[in-house]
Amino acid sequence: MKIILTITLLLTHALFARSFFAFDNGLTDLKSPEKQAALLAELGYDGLVGRVGNHARMLKALDQRGLKLGATYLVLNANATSCPVPDKVVSELKALKGRETKVWLAVNGRSTDEIVVPSIRKVCDLGAELGLEVVLYPHTNFHTDTVASCLRLLRQVERKNLGVSFNLCHFLKQSDPADLEKTIRAAAPHLKLVSINGADTGDTRAMGWDRLIRPLGEGSFEVSQMLKLLDEIGYRGPVGLQCYAIKQPATVHLAKSMDAWRRLTGDSQATVPAKVPELPLPWPSDIAPRPRLPSEAASTTRSRPASP
Repeated sequence: MKIILTITLLLTHALFARSFFAFDNGLTDLKSPEKQAALLAELGYDGLVGRVGNHARMLKALDQRGLKLGATYLVLNANATSCPVPDKVVSELKALKGRETKVWLAVNGRSTDEIVVPSIRKVCDLGAELGLEVVLYPHTNFHTDTVASCLRLLRQVERKNLGVSFNLCHFLKQSDPADLEKTIRAAAPHLKLVSINGADTGDTRAMGWDRLIRPLGEGSFEVSQMLKLLDEIGYRGPVGLQCYAIKQPATVHLAKSMDAWRRLTGDSQATVPAKVPELPLPWPSDIAPRPRLPSEAASTTRSRPASP
């Protein structure tokens, strides 16, 4: 009986294991798509959450490593009179035809639903032509600020290929953590993407991003309980790793997060050590640069991306 149960659990894990993608804002110290893709492949990520504007070279680098562009982040800038969809966005999305990439759409600026909804419809209609799903991205201080706002817009847009997402760091920045279960269950029928990261607990609305976005496995927030909740609602979609403004080198913090992910999900693969090992030279030039040793990491600085 125990053998049957074990086999059943293993089969369930194999069939329903969620794909795990790193956000590109966690790779800013690796200056080429080729090096970024190489590191993700080495660490065991399924691919990348990128952004509209750099698809061509990134897609080639990911394809060469057998990785996917899990989602592409698109921000429309709205004002009191308009919410344009630039021609460049249209051409960039056409490059994704036939792929499983989701268009992760946020709308920034002070505007109204009447102005914003037609533009979301335009992106959805283009996505439908290309076989792409569009997913609204809750972002602090945006028109799409919360899950509730995204659900409100979804009901008005009325497009079958439109869904919503749950972003842990933006939820904690704007909401009472006690409302997490209620929020995720409200999103459940339309939930297409989720982002996670390590974070602290307490008065999260008063915290900075340095406490709300940490490598997975760090901080007092119990991500395991959130993943359990996703199991309960039957969510089996992709999970993105938010990495905004994490100061550690990509080779360090992405290894830590993958190790934590494998512990959280019961992955049977060999885990990646949280501490970067002393590696013999030479480090092969066809993959990512040699991971920095602890003594080197302390002096490393990384450019700060625009927003999480």
